[in-house]
Order: sequence, then structure tokens, then C-alpha cells
Amino acid sequence: MKKILVEVVLGVAVIAGAQGTAQPAQGQPAASPTSSVNPPTGSVNPPTGQAAQSAQAAPQSQAPVIKDPAEYNAYVAAVDPQKDANARISALEAFRTQYPNSVMKNQALEVLMQTYQQTGNVKKSMATATELVASEPCNVRALTVLTFFDRALAQGGDANHQQESTDAEKYGQQGLDCLSKFQKPQGTSDADFEKMKAQMQGNFEAGEGWGELQDKSYPKAAEDLKKAIDANPDSQKDLMLVYPLALAYLSENPPDYQNGIWYAARAAAVAPAANAPGLEKYARSQYVKFHAGDDGWADVLAAAKAGGPQVPIKPAPTPAEQAHNMIAATAPDKMDFATWEFVLTNGSQADQDSVWNAIKGKAVQMNGTVISTTPTEFMIAGSSDDIDAKKADITLQFEDKIPVRLIPKDGASFDFQGEPASYTSNPFMMVMDKGELLRAKPATPSKPVHHKPASQ
Repeated sequence: MKKILVEVVLGVAVIAGAQGTAQPAQGQPAASPTSSVNPPTGSVNPPTGQAAQSAQAAPQSQAPVIKDPAEYNAYVAAVDPQKDANARISALEAFRTQYPNSVMKNQALEVLMQTYQQTGNVKKSMATATELVASEPCNVRALTVLTFFDRALAQGGDANHQQESTDAEKYGQQGLDCLSKFQKPQGTSDADFEKMKAQMQGNFEAGEGWGELQDKSYPKAAEDLKKAIDANPDSQKDLMLVYPLALAYLSENPPDYQNGIWYAARAAAVAPAANAPGLEKYARSQYVKFHAGDDGWADVLAAAKAGGPQVPIKPAPTPAEQAHNMIAATAPDKMDFATWEFVLTNGSQADQDSVWNAIKGKAVQMNGTVISTTPTEFMIAGSSDDIDAKKADITLQFEDKIPVRLIPKDGASFDFQGEPASYTSNPFMMVMDKGELLRAKPATPSKPVHHKPASQ
């Protein structure tokens, strides 16, 4: 992941850089001819070529004035776009050393920062950007570089990822605050300038959102990461944006399953082959948690892979729907006690009547746990949920007193028979009369099992 992130090109920084690196005006005749001082794009390809072509130097009337011909010539030679990138770096570093207080200091730093990007030297590019921001706090080109690479390194698992996450959030917020002051480069169309700013804004919001995710500010992180994705359609394919967005949504309290599952599926869809299976497993687990089953998951994943619009995800069935599905799947006389309890507690009146009419007055043999006893009445836990909670859900009534020596101890498991006579739904309690103690296990016991409603 780290390699993928660090290789992502910051074209917007290069496009914007053309605005600030204006040719300096001369106070005296120069010793060499004037050359263009726009930073070369080289291998750093801007996302919109039209914007790169239209980003030209600012008018000379607005440029700083270098009065020393030697300084002027040294600067022009240093930023010469015909130079090899490494030669340009050497010349710019020499210029900075020789003229530390030059009026073109910041412009030289911008060209140097972008040339380090060309050569793939992330560390030097960031160090130069940091120096530039210290000198010019609202230099959006440098803030773009710092926000992006701090986030990229942090997400790539760099050893200093905690500080880098903090810095990505800091520079992202600083960039958003400064973006309104960013001036359109001369010769850039309004449309290209707006696209440029949108890309920079998306980068700043991504850095801010990533930092907020690490701070566990999940709703704010989701808001800013979503803005980052919406700022650029290509961001829908950026794993390092869609996956953190999924985590932010799913970490909210309560989780935003609709959005979280969708972006988790999108992350699985755009991930490299080595990462896709793990991400798909995670997305599916969240789907099952929300939907209470994996039916329909294949359709959601297919839609995410197709890159189409977000599809709604059906939530888990309500307890009443679950109860109805239980009746459709199993005849009442074949159900275990826990299923009876679930339907008689959560089902519609029609479904409750369907089960109750089938079992009322019919002898039932089952196993339960004693909660408390009297000679004529035992309080019993019949379902696993109530056994775990040590809560009675059956009142077993006897026609004759049970001898003390035959009464089981509280907490004991025992076999019995009774006939359902009445029930209450909330709290659930089934009264069984004609109770009998069974010495041997019944031939077809009603095994207690868990039946909790699916999460809503």
C-alpha cells in the first residue's frame, strides 16, 4: 500500500506552482538572456493537461525585483527548465546558500520542492515544503504536498505514522483555511482553475479526515473523507480514501451500516488482488451483522465492482418477520421450546395463534434447569438464553405433591413432561399443567437453544 500511495502524483501542486514562480524583474541589465522560470512538469503529470498548459508565469509587473545582476542570472540559471532535474536541484541549493535573503527565496523553494518530487525524493520534497510553509504559511502548493505525503506515509504504515497523521490533519485544515486566498494563475481558464481548487480541496479534506479518524472523531472523519471523495470522481477508485471512509462510518455509534458497508464493498472492489479477499471478508461480515444473513450480499458487491451508484442495503428482518419466517420453515409441533418462546413473544397475533393452537393441551417432554421449587410447582428455565440468565420461562404445575426426596435442587438439569395451558408474552412465561418428572430422557426431547432477534 505504501508504494502505491507514494507514487501517486500531485499534479495540482505542480499546476499551482506556476503561479508563484514568476520571473523576477531586473533592476539592472542582465548578463544573460531571460529564460522561463516555470517549473517543469517532467514526469509529474498533472491530472488535467489543459490546466497545466494554461498555468503561466505572473506578469513581470507583479514580480519581485532582483537588483543584483549576478543574483538574477544565478536564479534564472537555477530554474532553467532545460536542466536535468538533479542539476537543477544542485543549482537551486547553491542559489539558496549564496543568496539566503533573496527576494526570490520562496519562488526558488517552490521550484526546488517540485523538482524533488520529480526525482521521487519524498523526504526532501517534504522538508522543502515545511521550510516554505514556515516562511509563507498560506502557500497552498507546499500545504498540498505536506498534507498528501503525511497522509500517504501514515497510511502506508510508516514508523512515525502517529505524528504524520497529526500533521496531515493540521496541514489539511491549514490548506482549507488558505484556499480562498489562492489566486488564479495567469492564462488559466475559470473552469480549469475551479477543477484545480477542487482537487486541492479534496486533498486537504482527505488529510483532515484521516487525522480525525485516528483521533476517533468518527462522524467528522466520515464527513470530511466523503467530501474528499466527492471532490474528484477518480477518488471513488482510491482505496486509501474509500476504505478509511468505510471505517469511519462503521465506527460511529451507532454504526452507519448503509454507507459503511457500501464503501467497504467499494474498497474490496478497487483493492489490489493481494488485499481484495481480506477486505471483501470484512465487508461481508458487516453486511451479515446488519442484514442478519448473507442473502443479497453478492448483488451489493457486484454493484460496488461495477462502479455504479450506491445501492440501498436491506436491514435485518424485524423480530415479527423473523417469527413469521420460523413458522414458514418449521411446523409448530417440530419446533424447539426456544422457537415457541420467540414466536409467542415477537410474532404477530396470527402467528402466535398458529403456534399456540398447535401446542396447547398437548403433552410435551423436554429438559430444563430448575430455578426454584415447591412441592406442587417448579419454576424452570427452558431456553438457553434464560438458562444463562437464570430466569424462569416455564411454570410447571403438578396435580399431586412431589415427594421431597424427588425434588431436584435449584440449578439442576432434569427431564419433565407437561401440557401447555397458558402463556404471557412480556415477560414471557408459559404455564404447563399435568406436570410429571421423567426418570429417563424423553425419546424426542425439545432441546433448548438460543433464539435472539437479529440486530436492527
